[in-house]
Amino acid sequence: MTSGVTSDEYSVRVATSDDWDHVVSVIAEAFGEAWENDVIDNERSTWEPERTLLTVSRDDVVACAGVFTRDLSVPGGVLPAAHVTLVSVRPTHRRRGLLTAMMRRQLADIRAQGEPVAVLWATEGRIYQRFGYGLATQKLALEVREARLREQPTAAEGRLRSLSPSAATELLSKVYEQVRADRVGWSSRDARWWGYVLSDPKSERDGATPLRVLVHEGQSEVDGYALWRVKRNWDGTGPKGQVKVREVVAVTPEAYRSLWRFLLSVDLTRSTEYWCAAVDEPLLHLVDEPRQLAGRLGDALWLRVVDVPAALAGRRYAAPVDVVIEVTDALVPENAGRWRLAGGPDSATCTRTDRPADLACDIGALGAAYLGGAALTTLAAAGRVAVPNPAALVPASLAFGWHRIPSAVETF
Repeated sequence: MTSGVTSDEYSVRVATSDDWDHVVSVIAEAFGEAWENDVIDNERSTWEPERTLLTVSRDDVVACAGVFTRDLSVPGGVLPAAHVTLVSVRPTHRRRGLLTAMMRRQLADIRAQGEPVAVLWATEGRIYQRFGYGLATQKLALEVREARLREQPTAAEGRLRSLSPSAATELLSKVYEQVRADRVGWSSRDARWWGYVLSDPKSERDGATPLRVLVHEGQSEVDGYALWRVKRNWDGTGPKGQVKVREVVAVTPEAYRSLWRFLLSVDLTRSTEYWCAAVDEPLLHLVDEPRQLAGRLGDALWLRVVDVPAALAGRRYAAPVDVVIEVTDALVPENAGRWRLAGGPDSATCTRTDRPADLACDIGALGAAYLGGAALTTLAAAGRVAVPNPAALVPASLAFGWHRIPSAVETF
């Protein structure tokens, strides 16, 4: 606590539906931004007041932290995952332990809710590593110029057509669910979340067109889609517009190629921007000049293991594994200790054990490895994983991997 401030000045309570204006005020002040009314209404559509914590001082709301209730695709399955959001503290109340108090309370609530893991997008990674989050997925930001697909289109690529967002929800949801089953790091979307994804607040378009929906029709059904818009621009040499891609989701390679062929060749544009591409994006291997993709690596999902045995038993493993991991966790003491993980592609168990540890790490390193994005061998090389039994490291690292690198398709 800062000098002159006592814990009696603050209390934490659960929000009610009447607290939305307080949440907006805290976020606006903490992030130095002002939401327009269309954004405020859109953000409220997904808000869960019963899962939002508020810190109050003298009847003023000075901090908040929320959760969205969604599922997350993990290696070999799907688990309930707390999607942490709206974490903010007014600048006038920083450095007083308010965030720490809320995060401790939130982790306890998440565990009681039966969610083995929590995920978030971090404004700054250093903040959330203090609370046991590990960097579980990364992304590529692409700024494509003068790149085209190497192969010519074929009849198998089907046809493309445009839809209005309001008419596309059912088709897009079907495609998304087909792909999500095999895309570690993607989150569930119910009707409420599809309404949010396809909403299009004018104040957030940055001068670009309204959101456009492009679907690919294969031999019998829609098997791919892209969400995109165009930002118009001209100079003395002519048009230099920019295609802004939000999502590309495709069930088949043909749909994927056809969608990207279109997005890289829209009339009156000279570049294509894709902010949240996967690290293993197939486009990297389709274009004639990969350098022109100008990929920039960044962090995406940060993951916190909230319940070690439930989380480790809730995913599958690329190879047979039988390893004892000693975990330290300063915030959730129930996670601390030695755990025997035994499993493979079809099943897994995780139980407490007195056997000597093969590997040892803190809860943040376990979170980084959980989705298969950070190899245990890499974490060991960084000093994040200790290796009492060197023979266990490579087999465990192979088992924690997966056949696709985890990715994130949206912020929340």
